Amino acid sequence: MEKGLEFDLLLVSGGVSAGKYDVVENVLADLGAEFFFDRVRMQPGQPVVFGRVREKFFFGLPGNPLSGMVTFEVLARAALELISGRGATTLPLLRSRLVRELRQRTGLTRFVPSCLSADGATVIPAGSHGSSDIPASVRANAWLVTEPDREHYDADELVRVMRRSI
Repeated sequence: MEKGLEFDLLLVSGGVSAGKYDVVENVLADLGAEFFFDRVRMQPGQPVVFGRVREKFFFGLPGNPLSGMVTFEVLARAALELISGRGATTLPLLRSRLVRELRQRTGLTRFVPSCLSADGATVIPAGSHGSSDIPASVRANAWLVTEPDREHYDADELVRVMRRSI
């Protein structure tokens, strides 16, 4: 991590959750880090760390592949664009018609692996079984973005969708 701090932004993947080998926050704290947040209310990607150490910003992204992809797209990409001089960015969300109903537990914004039609008009969840479901992510070309307080979406409803860039 010392070497990584020589660059404009430090991106670390893995080691930011609550397991015995999740030591990223401790190492950064030992380096004098200021933490701005260490969790977000989204799934996948809830354990993510962002802060500054020695005037350099850092992200500690989750090690789970889907969680890392989503947190990079939603959080870290915007930071990279700002650092590179691109200016303020927003998530590239579009509205698409949901092909079949969707149910979810409330409390978190969820990024559901989904298949978006070529014209972007319709979207269907890829049948994911959680953030470790790599096959569902491989089938998906987009993330359906849910609202944290909504439990149910009807078929034919317009929903927020973010195309995958990775």
